[in-house]
Amino acid sequence: MTSTTAHPVDPDGATKAHLLHYLRQARDTLIWKLDGLSEYDLRRPLTPTGTNLLGLVKHATLVEHDYFGVVFDQPVEPLSWTFHEDEPNVDMWATAEQSSRDLVAEYRRVGEHSDAVIERLPLETPGRVPWWAPERAEVTLHRIAVHTIVDLQRHAGHADILRELIDGAVALRTPGDNLPSTDADWWADYRRRLEDVARGFIAD
Repeated sequence: MTSTTAHPVDPDGATKAHLLHYLRQARDTLIWKLDGLSEYDLRRPLTPTGTNLLGLVKHATLVEHDYFGVVFDQPVEPLSWTFHEDEPNVDMWATAEQSSRDLVAEYRRVGEHSDAVIERLPLETPGRVPWWAPERAEVTLHRIAVHTIVDLQRHAGHADILRELIDGAVALRTPGDNLPSTDADWWADYRRRLEDVARGFIAD
């Protein structure tokens, strides 16, 4: 009779692989949305609350730096700028002195640290978020990884819209990879159809 040895299941490793995939996807999308733009277009505010592409990257850098550094007491190089409460939204825009190249490089460096923390620590590693309410401040690495992915994917969606407003570039990573393969006339007609339907709901 031949005996068989079961291969150990590694659910933690599989889960980490999924978490890292979606975290890296959000990070790469944010950076890709900056590709080829002028300094003006990287920085200009496109919503009434000032949302801009380079600011989204700067904010994402702070998010990953603190959640995978401070929360789990994992040494990480300080950022080149400081977040402080007396200057609201300091993390949401780049000053004239801050180089877009340096800010993107800093985000890549912080992202590498985040990935290393996820790869090194068990997903049930406890941490504490000092800026959350005390009753929910105690967390695990798994929870923070999911929380960060949700946050970054949300901002990647913001970046999708901002980039389309700037020069019409759309899609997840490269032009057309997750949109219908059509031309500009089709999209113009499609938009007119949507506008016609919407106008039918305007009250007299």
